[in-house]
Amino acid sequence: MRLNDLRPPDTATVRTALDLAARYLTPALAAHSIRSWYWAAGFAEVLGLRPDRELLAVAALLHDMGLAEEFDAVRVPYESSGGHVAAVLGAGAGWSRDLQQRLVEVVERHNWPEVDPTFDVEGHLLEIATGLDISGARPGVLPREYLQEVLGAYPRGALAADFGDRVAEQADRKPTSHAARLLAGGLRDKLAANPLESL
Repeated sequence: MRLNDLRPPDTATVRTALDLAARYLTPALAAHSIRSWYWAAGFAEVLGLRPDRELLAVAALLHDMGLAEEFDAVRVPYESSGGHVAAVLGAGAGWSRDLQQRLVEVVERHNWPEVDPTFDVEGHLLEIATGLDISGARPGVLPREYLQEVLGAYPRGALAADFGDRVAEQADRKPTSHAARLLAGGLRDKLAANPLESL
């Protein structure tokens, strides 16, 4: 398993999602979003899952857009606002309303405690991919060489502080949100102890 074998689909929609992530997210969050794609693609290979790769790529690249200042929503959780940013991109790309809704669902579900792959394969893959990158969940599933290659290309940088601070701010304003659940569940400690930090 190599990075070059699992690059995101080379479509106009995915290229636009990459551009939007680079434009609106901090460098640490943009790199996290790209790594989330690579972890999700890697998990799909290892687990024998067959997602819609373009849908998964756009969702992975834009899943944290709700943490960008320009898209910070007052009343809804950041994963919901991020999902709707992705849906707007899908609409502009000519995706059907059903596919636009799937983007919303996948992005929202990445913050669920667990997503059954038989219920939503793309949501499951994004949930476990972000779980690895943020909390260090399932660190032994993907080959160590692959983890190192992806981290070499897209370093973690200031992710622990950047993501931790942004989620804490969301949790403070939205105490019933998944952000508040993540923070109460020891998010900062998990970020600091993530085994990816030492690879």
